[in-house]
Amino acid sequence: MADRSPVLRIITSAARDSLKPLGLAQRGRSRVWIDDHGWWLGVVEFTPLRTAGSSLHVGAMWLWHDVDYLAFHAGSGRTGHEIFRTEGQFTPLALALGRQAAAETTALRERFPDLPAVARHLTSRPAQRGFLWDSFDAGIAAALVGATDTARGLFERVLREDALAPWMVEAQEKTRELHAIAADQDAVTGWVTRAVDSCRSKLALGPLQLAIS
Repeated sequence: MADRSPVLRIITSAARDSLKPLGLAQRGRSRVWIDDHGWWLGVVEFTPLRTAGSSLHVGAMWLWHDVDYLAFHAGSGRTGHEIFRTEGQFTPLALALGRQAAAETTALRERFPDLPAVARHLTSRPAQRGFLWDSFDAGIAAALVGATDTARGLFERVLREDALAPWMVEAQEKTRELHAIAADQDAVTGWVTRAVDSCRSKLALGPLQLAIS
């Protein structure tokens, strides 16, 4: 197997060229770069392959999930499958991945410029049984913009799912809280702000800087 250290060095250099000018920050010395929007993140991961090399995954993470790990809740799937053979062969491939990451980050910013745009996107997706988090996220976004009836309908869809695992039980407990306050936009905003602040703390991102709006 090829040495992985030159892969990380080349990927990091390519990402700095393409992503740093857009304001993204590298997550430590990892292959992950963050586009911080306060209550949501753009996440760019130059995902390792089974052999040395990289693919690319770019997406949005809604921080109201209040978890201690990065996740992809919306956006593109994993693309690219660039295998490292030599530094000379891999460098232009890494630069191309960096440019693609920048383009997808820009597209994500344009798709989600504000909360109403996020709400329109999330609530427009077709309902699919078993995709509990889709309804959960859409319900929160709808409640935040004052679309109470839509939010309640989405939360009720979550509650109709069979809770087959502990994480589903926890999700439904949160959903019941949100369903009860769905008509009170300020209360929902407060609930989400607390969740986002907690998530940012767990991810060592610092306190929320931007209002949820």
